[in-house]
Amino acid sequence: MAENLMQGKKGLIMGVANKKSIAWSIAQKMQQQGAELAFTYQDEQVARKVIPLFEELGAEFYERLDVLDDQQFTQVFTKLDDYFAGELDFLVHAIAGGPKKSELKGKYVATSRTGFTKAMEISVYSFTKALQLAQPLMEGRNSTAITLSYYGSEKVMPNYNVMGVAKAALEASVAYLADDFGEDGIRVNALSPGPVLTRAACGISDFRGLLKAFSERAPMKRLVKREEIAKSALYLLSDLSQGVTGEIIHIDAGYNIIG
Repeated sequence: MAENLMQGKKGLIMGVANKKSIAWSIAQKMQQQGAELAFTYQDEQVARKVIPLFEELGAEFYERLDVLDDQQFTQVFTKLDDYFAGELDFLVHAIAGGPKKSELKGKYVATSRTGFTKAMEISVYSFTKALQLAQPLMEGRNSTAITLSYYGSEKVMPNYNVMGVAKAALEASVAYLADDFGEDGIRVNALSPGPVLTRAACGISDFRGLLKAFSERAPMKRLVKREEIAKSALYLLSDLSQGVTGEIIHIDAGYNIIG
């Protein structure tokens, strides 16, 4: 693999929850390739796990961000503007959530209004809001933003329920944002990885059963690795993908092609 593909680039990574997070694997890959990183994290409980990780990569900017709070959103991006001197080359959005664990089993029709609204606000609108605020820092720099989706946006997956609906809305947002920002030189794409055991995934009922079924049905007969997802993120976040925007790229050992 070519080295220093991200040399001189400045990026914000949103959504690292612990060392098993896909966002953390992406952060490590970006740092290995020469990027300067900034981070946001969810709350003080998460802070205890992630701040040592951020410091491990030499990051000096890490701020708490409740994505349901517009005022806090603005404050964080104002600080980021000052820290990076008005320049941002890439943004990684790895934030999802909202429904109670009880709503990630059984039937989708049982979703509560609160679970539905929170899933949309946290998993979908937070990406749109981040790009609203990031646009002045990113425009004219051949910059790029990515978010994380999942195959449950396209087909019904057991127990994914309202999160599948939210991911479908997120993928639609990718297309609309790519169109909005194309003339500004900002590319917007998404990765759709196969299931990976992360903090968020643990909320899905019978997730280990899903992992087993996935590895049995995927053409490559295995699960995907965080390193493989991070490499695909590197492609989208680097200049290797300069002509690519509005895409949903599957990293799922071919699972999505099987009928």
